[in-house]
Amino acid sequence: MKKFFDYLTFEKKLSSNTIVAYRNDLETCFSFCQTEFEINDLAEAEYSMIRKWIVKLSNDGLSELSINRKASALKSYYKFLIRIGDLKISPMQAHKKLKTQKKLLVPFTEEEVNRVINEAFDDTFEGQRDSLMIETFYSTGIRRAELIKLKVSDVYFSKKLIKVQGKRNKDRLIPMLPGLMKKIQSYLEYRKKVVTDPSQNELFVTSKGKRMNPTLVYRRIRAYFSVASTKVRKSPHILRHTFATHLLNKGADINTIKEILGHLSLASTQEYAKVRLPKIVKDYQEAHPREQLHKETSSSPKNNKTKHNWY
Repeated sequence: MKKFFDYLTFEKKLSSNTIVAYRNDLETCFSFCQTEFEINDLAEAEYSMIRKWIVKLSNDGLSELSINRKASALKSYYKFLIRIGDLKISPMQAHKKLKTQKKLLVPFTEEEVNRVINEAFDDTFEGQRDSLMIETFYSTGIRRAELIKLKVSDVYFSKKLIKVQGKRNKDRLIPMLPGLMKKIQSYLEYRKKVVTDPSQNELFVTSKGKRMNPTLVYRRIRAYFSVASTKVRKSPHILRHTFATHLLNKGADINTIKEILGHLSLASTQEYAKVRLPKIVKDYQEAHPREQLHKETSSSPKNNKTKHNWY
């Protein structure tokens, strides 16, 4: 499998998190097939074996979305083996994705976001760091992994831009709002007190001056929004979703939002527009002249209708 993971790392340039997920998926499948069917290599697996593994995952309560992701990892692996000539036919060629019911993400309201942002954060390093994290997520719409990788040198104060390294190590520039720029400048003074290693260039660090980890970022965001919102899902991704939805609601061009979010296709960005549909329908019904006429006609007493004498 080493060749495959080298391919994902150096040619596909996938993130380390994605590669770890691929590795876990392949190793889990191989372990099952090895135990159940005594094969010595995942390349020897037949679809009937893999299907039994998929059935087991389903019986264990894994969601259809997660199962599809694991199956996708297998498809990619066998496609690679065919490409390098180690396999002629993929055992996954006849596999079809499980049907999934896509969950519609519910963004935070402007009031909920402002409630958190305007909160009196502690005048400590952690308080100011958390305040900046929330402001950065909401002002730029970046991903959690992108926030963690942000470096001090990625902030261009003179140009009012932030350089973000997205998926497949692709860089993009995002404008900085004045409020965000001011907050970063203030935070850097606090950061100096906890970072003793001159080579430590990450913008967001722990109270010990170390790099942030994904779990800590998630927990901090969830903790603050649990106080301000009753929504079930409270995470950095919901803040990213909120950023895009609020911009769309204010009339921002969807192609501009696509570039800021770092989406490869417009289809990904259009997913955020689905949340606007109920509001669009409501605004349409309230504003269209024919709807207004219908309301006026419906509210008028029947006996007040004008009678025309045509004779």
